Amino acid sequence: MSSSDELQAVEPLLTEYHELEQLLSDPNLHNDQARARQVGRRYAELGQVVRAAEELRRVEEDLAAARELADEDASFAEEATELAARREEAHQRLLRILAPRDPDDACDVILEIKAGEGGDESALFAADLARMYLRYAEQKGWSVTEMSANHTDMGGYKDITLAIRAKGNPAPEDGVWAHLKYEGGVHRVQRVPVTESQGRIHTSAAGVMVMPELEVDDEVEIDMNDLRIDVYRSSGPGGQSVNTTDSAVRITHVPTGIVVSMQNEKSQIQNRAAALRVLKTRLAAEAKAQREAEASAQRLSQVRTVDRSERIRTYNYPENRIADHRTGFKAYNLDQVLEGSLEPVIQSAIEADEAARLAAAGAGKK
Repeated sequence: MSSSDELQAVEPLLTEYHELEQLLSDPNLHNDQARARQVGRRYAELGQVVRAAEELRRVEEDLAAARELADEDASFAEEATELAARREEAHQRLLRILAPRDPDDACDVILEIKAGEGGDESALFAADLARMYLRYAEQKGWSVTEMSANHTDMGGYKDITLAIRAKGNPAPEDGVWAHLKYEGGVHRVQRVPVTESQGRIHTSAAGVMVMPELEVDDEVEIDMNDLRIDVYRSSGPGGQSVNTTDSAVRITHVPTGIVVSMQNEKSQIQNRAAALRVLKTRLAAEAKAQREAEASAQRLSQVRTVDRSERIRTYNYPENRIADHRTGFKAYNLDQVLEGSLEPVIQSAIEADEAARLAAAGAGKK
């Protein structure tokens, strides 16, 4: 497809963009915050299409003018050659933007980390991962809220749940889910545990689950008869009681067996609301995964379809090495990655995903 074909194809999107622009200026829209967020996200998504299309159109006009003037002045021939290269770059940029992408990319996320095999060492590694994501979120300008945490005596986590949110309505490529969706899976660590007196390297693991935080109130309906709700006293590290009332809440969704526990808030009502929020997000994520599993495998990204139970990454402390087993990424700056410099690792997954989407889009046009 030529660049002129692409420009013609995006005309309906440009019309939708201007319609949304008018809608966002309507005060009545903002009476419904959920609807306003949806419109804002779609407007941000289309904004990048508009900018890319305008750039391509501008370069094509300049190229046409340079070629016309080159017939009278040879100096314009060189400029035409440069503009032809810029047109191809602009064309490819527009193609990347138009390639089908995950509709949830602009969403915020609920991220859960669970210690796996390895006892205290695994729990300490889970804490290291939590810190890594916190530092990465700080660099991206995102906010992080600890929704629940089950501590160990040595300062690790048996499990921790974080809500990570972007500010405003980011464009899809800047969304939290667009970056962190590749983190789901088993993370393996190789290092000498603090409890190891012989200096031997041990291998342990922690599991990460990432879910887009959708507008689930409208998408997920929960029958309260399907829930078993237990209340108990909140506890701190090592099981130490930190509350004299039964404020902690555990909700079990009987049909699916999903269990969510919350104890960070001060009241039972607050913990119940937070637990229901995570439960709805999990149910929405399971429904999304089921829909994807039922779809044609050819339309799914190679990165996204990786079995989430398999090992995705190794953190080797003695060699200061981090390796992503899906994309082949490897670097020897593990200390920096654990302090939040995670972007190159995530970009390797984004690029692999983008290549798969472009290939799928190209195959669909044949």
